[in-house]
Amino acid sequence: MFDKVLIANRGEIALRVIRACQELGLKTVAVYSEADRDALHVRFADEDVCIGPPAANLSYLDPKRIIAAAEVTNAGAIHPGYGFLAENADFAEVCESCGIEFIGPKPDQIRKMGDKASAKALMKAAGVPVIPGSEGIVPTFADARDVADQVGYPVILKAVAGGGGKGMRICRDVAELERGFHICSTEAANSFSNPDLYLEKVIVNPHHVEIQLIGDTHGNYYHFGERDCSIQRRHQKLIEETPSPLMTPELRARMGEAAVNGARAVDYRGVGTIEFLVSDDLEFYFMEMNTRIQVEHPITEEAYEVDLVQDQIRVAMGETVKYNQSELVPKWASIECRINAEDVEKDFRPTPGRIEAISVPGGPGVRVDKAVYAGYMIPPFYDSMIAKLIVRARTRDKAIIKMRGALDQFIIQGVPTTIPFHQEIFAHPDFVAGKYDTSFIETKFRRKEAADIKKKNLTMKRPGEGDTDAADSEATSEPVPVGVIDKDSE
Repeated sequence: MFDKVLIANRGEIALRVIRACQELGLKTVAVYSEADRDALHVRFADEDVCIGPPAANLSYLDPKRIIAAAEVTNAGAIHPGYGFLAENADFAEVCESCGIEFIGPKPDQIRKMGDKASAKALMKAAGVPVIPGSEGIVPTFADARDVADQVGYPVILKAVAGGGGKGMRICRDVAELERGFHICSTEAANSFSNPDLYLEKVIVNPHHVEIQLIGDTHGNYYHFGERDCSIQRRHQKLIEETPSPLMTPELRARMGEAAVNGARAVDYRGVGTIEFLVSDDLEFYFMEMNTRIQVEHPITEEAYEVDLVQDQIRVAMGETVKYNQSELVPKWASIECRINAEDVEKDFRPTPGRIEAISVPGGPGVRVDKAVYAGYMIPPFYDSMIAKLIVRARTRDKAIIKMRGALDQFIIQGVPTTIPFHQEIFAHPDFVAGKYDTSFIETKFRRKEAADIKKKNLTMKRPGEGDTDAADSEATSEPVPVGVIDKDSE
C-alpha cells in the first residue's frame, strides 16, 4: 500500500521507527523543527523536511505542516510515534481524507477510547471490569457529590480529555470534593479545552499494570502479557518491568482476555495498550486505553522476542498478524528505566543544555534507545526524557543485577540526569523484593527526604533550640492512593 513513511515525531521514537522501516525495506522521511536541525532522526532518514519553529504547536503539533511535508515527499503513510499527534483522531481523519495511511487505529477508534468516560462505558459493556464511579461526566458538583456518596470516599476526579496527571484530584471528603471539582474543571479547561470531569472510587495503593495487545484488519487479536508501571513520580512513569512481580499465570490470562475483549469491542486495529489498576487481592479494573505504541514497548519486545513497531506497520499495510496465543509467554525478565534530563536535587527540574560527553552501557541483554550524542544540545521545548535503558535476563533478580551494572556504566556529562535516582531505587530492598505499588516513591522516598531534612536541621540548630516534628509529620503523612496517568504525552 505504501513504500515511504513519514515519521511525525522526534527523539528516540523517531529513530526506532526509522530502523523498523529500513528493515522492512521502506523509505523514511523525517520532519523536524528548527530546534532539532542537528537531531539524529534527521541524519538517518532518507529525506527530511523542516516544518517550523521550535514551539511544538507550530511544528510537531501542526497537522497542516505534517500533511504538507508528506505530500511534498510523496510519503504514502505517516507514523505518529507517541505523544504529539499520535492519539489525535482529527489528524488521523485528515490523513485518511488525503489518501495517506495513518499507522495506527482508525479515527473513530481513537475517539471512542480517547474519551475516558465513553471508553469506560464501552469496556463495561464488553464485560471488562471497571472502577466504580460515574456512568459518564459529572456536570456539577452536586452530581459529583451524589456519586461519591454512592461509591464511598476516597474518590478521584479526572478530566475526561486528560493525561499527564492534569485535571486530577483525590478527595477524601465532601469539602475536598467541592474544592477539587472547581480546581480540576478549571485545569481541564485550560489544558485540554474541555472542562468535563468524571469521578471514580479510589483503589488504594494499587499496582498499575497494562496489557500490550495487537489487532489486524482480518479479525486477529493477540496480547503480549503485562507491563508493571507502578514506579512513578507525580503520575509519571520512571521504571517499567515485565513480568510484573504481582502476576500469576492465571491473572495474566484473565487480564489478557479482558484486554482483547475490549479491543474487539471497538474493532481495534494496530498496537495498543489497555491499562488496569490491580488491587492487593488481585482484582483488576480498567483505567484507560492508549491507542498507540507506548514508551515502554521495548521491554515487551525483549521479553517476548517480538518487534511491535514492525508489526504495527505490517497491520497498516493490510497484512495478517500470525501468532499462537498459547505460545506468547515471557521468555525473559525485562526492565526499563527512563533516563530524563532533570535535576533530582532541585525537585526534578528539567535541565536542557549541552551533553559534553556520553558513554552508554552494553553487553548481552542491554539495550539503549536514545537520540542524543556528545555535543548534542537538549532543547527546552520538549519532554525531558533523553534515553531509555532496557535490560533482560532469565530471572528478575538477574535483570536487577544487570540494570545496576548498566546504570553504573551509563555516563552523561554536561547536564544532570535521573540516573542517580534510579540507582537509589534499584538499591531499595522493597523494590528488589517486588514489594511496591503506585505509592512507592511517595512513601519510601518522601520518608527519606524528610529524614534528611530533619537531620540537616538538627545539625544547624543553635544551642537550646527545641526539636520540631514537622519532618516526621511529613514523613508519616498518608500516602497518596492514586491511579496513574501515563507520561506518554511527550
